[in-house]
Amino acid sequence: MARRVFLHLGLPKTATTYLQTILWASRDRLRADGVLLPGEERRDHLWASRVVREDPNLDKHPERHRTAWARLRRELADWDGDGLVSHEFFAAATAQQAARTIADLAPAEVHLVATAREPLGLFTASWQESLKNRNTVPLPEYARTVSKSPSAIWNWRTLDLRLVLRRWARTLPPEQVHVLPLHTGGRREAIWETFAGLLGVDPAAYDTALSFPNESMGVVEAETLRRVNEHLGSFERAFDRGVYIRTFLADERLVPRGGDRYWPEPDQVEECRERGRRAVRFVQRHGFDVRGDLADLLVPDVLEERRSVTSVTDAEVADVAVRLVARMLEDVRELKQGD
Repeated sequence: MARRVFLHLGLPKTATTYLQTILWASRDRLRADGVLLPGEERRDHLWASRVVREDPNLDKHPERHRTAWARLRRELADWDGDGLVSHEFFAAATAQQAARTIADLAPAEVHLVATAREPLGLFTASWQESLKNRNTVPLPEYARTVSKSPSAIWNWRTLDLRLVLRRWARTLPPEQVHVLPLHTGGRREAIWETFAGLLGVDPAAYDTALSFPNESMGVVEAETLRRVNEHLGSFERAFDRGVYIRTFLADERLVPRGGDRYWPEPDQVEECRERGRRAVRFVQRHGFDVRGDLADLLVPDVLEERRSVTSVTDAEVADVAVRLVARMLEDVRELKQGD
């Protein structure tokens, strides 16, 4: 069995895609450095998280999806170095599911890895991510309660570091729970350097060129996507959401427009502040291993002026939508000419 298994459980929107892109592009290098990244592809870790969280829809999926967690465990059982499992959706697991997952990896020494960021930026980014997954909830109504469901991803259930660690860390000694705060406005490579240092590998030996920033939409562009989602009833499959909504529409056509930055409603900003303070106190009280500055998990007392989503007008949305239709008509023409 693997000597140690690092279970990177997110949080969502904390450079997880950036880190996973580097890791999966460097599997052979990782293996040579004594760290096994099990599975055939990155999505195996997604499906493993769904098995762990007992996704009620798994029985409709292929056997390869339903057996993902068992396959990862078998590979780790045949490895005598360190192992790494990474997907942000593990964060939504219940306390019982978390304890069972850690027990499943015995006798390996399990280390939890939580990448984290200040809750206001995380909250706003997660709403955008939910839109790319066909969500239609307006920002003023977003995440107003904490879901009890391990299937709920875009919710304080996975965004609140204290709640996630309260479920996941209860069976582990504090030195095996690692919190990696992101420094807002800092070098993007810094989180990779910290993550690699935790694994015990040389960060400079890994190619980060294939990684990419997950850019944000402006406030009008985000609201336009939300309204479009209300008419996409047939886009149920994860493939459709990923290819057509996330990549084609959001990342390739709306994100490049730029646009005005924004904050959620004032009471949501204050809730983010309080959740940040609680998370820092929780981590300090339990003595977890912190790789960075816990102050980076606090919402600043003074914020720059930004727009509210409620300020977006129908005319602004119509302008973005009309330009979007024109751009997509050009796309269709190019496709037709290429036939």
